[in-house]
Parts: sequence; C-alpha cells; structure tokens
Amino acid sequence: MTLHFINAQLVDPEAGKVTRGSLIVRNGVIDSLSADSIPAQDARVVDCGGRFLAPGIVDLGVKVCEPGERHKESYRSAGLAAAAGGVTTMLTRPDTTPAIDSPEVLEFVTRRANEAAPVNVIPMAALTKGRAGQEMTEIGFLMDAGAAAFTDCDHVITNTKVFSRALSYAASLGALVIAHPQEPVLSAGAAATSGKFASLRGLPAVSPMAERMGLDRDIALIEMTGARYHADQITTARALPALERAKRNGLDITAGVGIHHLTLNALDVADYRTFFKLKPPLRDEDDRLAVAEAVASGLIDIICSMHTPQDEESKRLPFEEAASGAVGLETLLPAALRLVHAGTMDLPTLWRALSLNPAKRLNLPGGRLQAGAPADLVLFDADAPFVLDRATLRSKSRNTPFDGARMQGKVLQTYVAGNCVFEAP
Repeated sequence: MTLHFINAQLVDPEAGKVTRGSLIVRNGVIDSLSADSIPAQDARVVDCGGRFLAPGIVDLGVKVCEPGERHKESYRSAGLAAAAGGVTTMLTRPDTTPAIDSPEVLEFVTRRANEAAPVNVIPMAALTKGRAGQEMTEIGFLMDAGAAAFTDCDHVITNTKVFSRALSYAASLGALVIAHPQEPVLSAGAAATSGKFASLRGLPAVSPMAERMGLDRDIALIEMTGARYHADQITTARALPALERAKRNGLDITAGVGIHHLTLNALDVADYRTFFKLKPPLRDEDDRLAVAEAVASGLIDIICSMHTPQDEESKRLPFEEAASGAVGLETLLPAALRLVHAGTMDLPTLWRALSLNPAKRLNLPGGRLQAGAPADLVLFDADAPFVLDRATLRSKSRNTPFDGARMQGKVLQTYVAGNCVFEAP
C-alpha cells in the first residue's frame, strides 16, 4: 500500500531542520519527500493538518518483564504503550528473571516479542552470566542470535579484570557494551542525592562524584581495550568534563540520559513519593540543567525512557525500601517536549537524541526522514495540552512520576513499516 502524508511539518534530525511538505511511503519504506502537498493519485492520503511528522522514536533501554515477572509488563502491553508513545523501536534490557544471558533465552524473548508487540523489538543480552559480574557470556553466539548490545544494566561489574576481559572480547567482535557508570560501594543503598534535602528527609544518599568515579574507571578501560562503549545514564554535571575529554581523545564512547533525569529534580521527591525513586536518584536542579545543555550541544547523545515497570506492591513501601524505577514509554514524548517548550533545544535537536543517534549507534536503518529509510513514523501535535492520568496508561505497571502533571504534546498516529499501529481516539 502507498501512503501519502500531506500538509506535514517534517522533522528531519539529520538535516537539522523542520520543513513544510509531504512524504510518500511505498512498501513499508519512505519513497520520497517533496515541498508540495498535492495528493498522489495512487495513494491513501493522510492529511497531517500542519502537525509534525518525525521518525519514530528508537528507545534504548526498555525493561520488559518477560521472562519472570510478566505481571509487571509483557511484550504485548509494552508494545501497545510504545506505539501510543510514538516509540517504533524498543531496545530491551536483559535484566529479567532469569537474565537474558544465553542464545536460548534470547531466541525465546525474540520470538515472544515478534508475536506480541506491534512495534520493532530488538533485544540486548547480558555481558556476564546472570549479570553477576563473574563470568562473561558467550558474546559471539549471542550476537549471532540477534543481540544488539551487551549490558548488565544497573549491576556494576566490580571485578575490573572480568570487565576488562569482557570489553576486550567485545572489541574483537565489534560488539557494543552498555554500562552503568557508578562507584558501586559509594552508591550502595542510596535513595537520594546527597545534600540538604536528603539530610532533612533522613534519606541514605550518594554523592554525584560516585557517577564521575564510575565513568573515570570505565573510560580508562575503554582506552585500554578499544571497546565500543555507551554509558546508559549521565545525570550529573561532575561527569560531563570526563565525557568531553574521552570524546575529544577519540574513544568510541557515547552517553545517554533518561527522560526523568532531564525533566525532574531531587525536590520532586517531596514527601517521600516513591514514584520518584529512580536509579541513579534524581539530581539537583543545577545538574539537570547542565545535562539538558549537554544533550542540546550533542555531548550527551541519546535520550531514552529508561522504562522500568514496578507493581504497586514494590512501590507502596517506605521510600528506602521501595523499588527503583518508573515507566516511561507513553510519557517520553510529551515529557521531552518540555525541553522544546522551555527553549532548551529545538525539535530536530531533540529528535537527533530520541531517534537518529540511537539508530546510528546500533547500526539500525531507522531514525531518518529520507528515501529508502523504514517508514517508522510518528505524527504528533507538539502543543496539545492534557493532564496525565496514570489509570489511562497501557503499561501493566503504572508507576509514573507524571501522574496528575500538566503536559503538552500528544501522539496522534504511529506507523511501523508503513502500517498504522496507533491512532489517538
């Protein structure tokens, strides 16, 4: 089927501009773009009404709780949430029960995802067996089975020799390693970022330097091994100079940040609101502003949802005991648009971090508005206001810190390979 999107504002992150025009899709790929909006005779016309049409979001680091905790999130529910949020490709984390650390488990989740989810699902695999940090997985076999990258998620490998060997082996195969930069002893048990607020609340806290120390160690190992490396979350101003030096010195390093650390700060915890308990914990406003500026400048490459479903029983606990994490697939786009409305960055810059850069880092064909690219698209109204009600979320778990928040920006339609997988009611 041929689709012709007319009267669209085309967001092109590669060219860095927004242009008024039209886009034709044939056989699941983008066929052509033009400045006019005269409907093609052989196509089904989609009148965008002057709304924005952009590449679908490529979300690096989504937790889907299959196998092991399907009651928190399944591939079906995560896929529906992703489609409603404009996410057309999910890169899923291996922090399941059991961990995705063998080709057999990887093939199982890949099959489940392809059967259940309406969006593209590309799994990542664990870097060490059981994510225990003791013995590396069979990286070559897992790559052959389709693993896009290797990560132990928020489990920091404390044994530097094991980590260096895993990085060396990954480097020999060209595999991407994703790590969580934290000094594990300093950050153990922390529920907040150290400072006056944490002291007044009596919460166990961690210094922002723990992130800097973890990143410094990892950078030294990248320099030693030549590995391809991605830091899953850089959330503090203290870590930015080290990241900038590593990039300037030519190391193969990229960095990401979760949307919650870009749009919330430590004070949002307020009276021990556990939906705001994240890992790493929310930072001070100065850190948030510094990190947002680093995204705008390109120093931080990728924005992700860091979607981490937790059920009510895991969150309705005292703050120190509550599980960390928040869902983010459906709220990623309107939350990210806060950065645009605040003047921190423009839409092409935002989409570079949401779509183009993650696709490039993982050697995926998406994230672009150009002929021959997959027709994974999101049509959205950047200005539509609404109040978020977590009861309406499609995730099985609804642990969002944005419950009751006033937001601006709605997904109208989502397309995967030219097929409409979501349409706003």
